[in-house]
Amino acid sequence: MSGGTALGIAACGGYVPRLRLARRAIVEANAWFNPGLKSHAAGARAICNWDEDAMTMAVEAARDCLASDGVPEIDTLLLASTTLPFLERHNAGVVRAALALPEHMMTLDVTASQRAATSALITALQARRGRPGGALVVAAEQRRARTASAQELSYGDAAAALVIAETTTPIAEFIGAHQVAVDFVDHYRGQHAPFDYQWEERWIRDEGYLKIVPRTLRGLAAATGLAAAQIGRLVIPVGRSAAQAIAKAIGAPPQSVCDDLSQGVGDSGAAHPLVMLAHALEHAVAGEIIVAVGWGQGCDAIAFRATGAAAHRRVGGGIGQSIARGVADANYMRYLAFNRLVEQEQGMRAEADRQTALSAFYRHRDMVTALVGGRCVRCGTPQFPPSSVCVNPECQARGEQEPFRFADAPAHVQSWTADNLTYCPDPPQYFGMIVFEGGGRMMVDFTDVDRETIATGAPVRMVFRVKERDSRRGFVKYFWKAVPGRARAEEDRGDGH
Repeated sequence: MSGGTALGIAACGGYVPRLRLARRAIVEANAWFNPGLKSHAAGARAICNWDEDAMTMAVEAARDCLASDGVPEIDTLLLASTTLPFLERHNAGVVRAALALPEHMMTLDVTASQRAATSALITALQARRGRPGGALVVAAEQRRARTASAQELSYGDAAAALVIAETTTPIAEFIGAHQVAVDFVDHYRGQHAPFDYQWEERWIRDEGYLKIVPRTLRGLAAATGLAAAQIGRLVIPVGRSAAQAIAKAIGAPPQSVCDDLSQGVGDSGAAHPLVMLAHALEHAVAGEIIVAVGWGQGCDAIAFRATGAAAHRRVGGGIGQSIARGVADANYMRYLAFNRLVEQEQGMRAEADRQTALSAFYRHRDMVTALVGGRCVRCGTPQFPPSSVCVNPECQARGEQEPFRFADAPAHVQSWTADNLTYCPDPPQYFGMIVFEGGGRMMVDFTDVDRETIATGAPVRMVFRVKERDSRRGFVKYFWKAVPGRARAEEDRGDGH
């Protein structure tokens, strides 16, 4: 500590998509081909909606994290994932823009390994020492797997975010880290391959997990002076049985091994160490030692001391609440369609050319990516999209608008409809008019819709989602949609039309 401050985690957050695909549905569809899948039928895995991906989950996790109290000004953003939507476009720059963070900041994509997130976290911790402000480390993963594979059952989609800073009130103080780089290939994905290629599980466990991870943890102990018996929470995303064996090998208490979230979320790949760490921080008590491990062509190990402040500074939902709001889904074919794992007849309406005019997109980038409208400086009336003329009939000032961000503004449904004729990957397409509190209205698409909750007057929350995909050119277009909640009973008018 220096000057009353400590380097560590200033805030944490996370996001798990609300859909939970029952593993039994996968097994029932594929057991005729692979009977061995029946042993993995318990629980459910988190799956993205058709308009979610690693980018949209990263934005939601970051929003959840930045909603916490006491977050310093962010000047660095690191985005970790092996499933980023663009190979040549700065994905971290899109996340920065969606969050409306300043342009004058460092952004970096960290990828190509399942320990990308922990390596990004160590990089941020090393870079922040002695510097004001904070670094936002975000990890998100949407892993695709072959049908009828064990990975299809074990994978899950999720994201997490941490703010790293030197602050007087961290939620976890950084103690130290240790890294080992070993080209141990447990799986890989070639440049043009759509799926990972997995090697034999027992060899990975015996030669990889049980040799490389304990060696890394002993190196962490040597670097920090921590004894394994002091570990209160051990975050190891390698499966429960292997994690217990690792804890035994180093002498850590067996009860220190954290829930790997396999039953309700699944293995979220590069994001999983941060997802598990964020979940652990939500329950950690003051003084508890937390050690997080990242695995992938080597190993990262990072030690923190919890301060107990996390529970008192949360404003967002966190990983725990994100898991709790899950909605059961047993439609395996819909999951296959959402993940483009089956070729589907989409009809003539899906054949429209969806090319994005990049010049127009650049000119309107703040409006499209960050949902920035305008607010009249004379009368204070917000409006979307921004205009040179104030929409307030009693003002109508010209050229006196300042930027105004609508992404976090409360709003409600004014009108809505469900259209079965318009092409939508998950019909019907819900859209309508919403009105923001304080002023401003816009026509939007609704997403994550429960038919019984959408109604005139229902509150909505804006979310960053995929608007459409240009499959011919590989471009993904993003925009903001509205997620409706339950309307008050006196405002519920049935179909809402």
